[in-house]
Amino acid sequence: MRLIWLYFFLFLGIAGCSPTPNQPDANDAPNPTTLINQARTAHGSSRVDSSTITFDFRGRHYVSQRSGGRFQYERQWADTTGTAYRDVLTNDGLYREINGERVPLSAKDSAAYAGSVNSVLYFALLPYALNDPAVQTEYLGTATLKNEPYHKIRVTFRAEGGGEDYQDEYIYWFHRDRHTMDYLAYNYQVNGGGARFREAYNIRMVEGLRVADYRNYKPVPHSMEVAVFDSLFEAGQMEQVSLIETENLTLSR
Repeated sequence: MRLIWLYFFLFLGIAGCSPTPNQPDANDAPNPTTLINQARTAHGSSRVDSSTITFDFRGRHYVSQRSGGRFQYERQWADTTGTAYRDVLTNDGLYREINGERVPLSAKDSAAYAGSVNSVLYFALLPYALNDPAVQTEYLGTATLKNEPYHKIRVTFRAEGGGEDYQDEYIYWFHRDRHTMDYLAYNYQVNGGGARFREAYNIRMVEGLRVADYRNYKPVPHSMEVAVFDSLFEAGQMEQVSLIETENLTLSR
């Protein structure tokens, strides 16, 4: 989902009453890769490698297993009739089991289920995946959120290796001193399109891995310009629409 400047004039109006990020000089700007690596260290992202992570999210149980470049992500749940479902996504693709039996899937359904499973694990384990080879980064300057200083980085993905949603656009705010990822924003085009801004809370450490829940906001009025969501948030022009809560997380190695 590429950057769309539909709300450029809205941004100009907000900029007069809320903090505006300092635009970096090309020669002085921090290296985005360095900032991401600092964040991964602060979050204990190396713990994700060679480990099994389990958690519950919105009534479904998720499992992440990684070892030596291989991964297996699982999503497990049962419907109201007691029918048990298990989606398994690996380096080789996705398959579904119903009551322990593998069932055939259309290419469309397989891609949709794979994207859904990967999306939940991607967000839950951030900033782990931000060193993926498909990631493209751009330093956008500094910003102040709730009186705290942040570096601001745009992340997009190469078409090759970027997955089904390689056109997604993300903005991450990394604390200047703690190096933690406390805010993120993204836009999307499915289901009519939209954009969200997330604020971390209920932050805790689990076996050396930093875990957070998020308050999930949408901009009011509607905007797809995620690069100005920090200004909208500071100006009170964000409406909370949900909570993103990761429950019962465990990590074993």
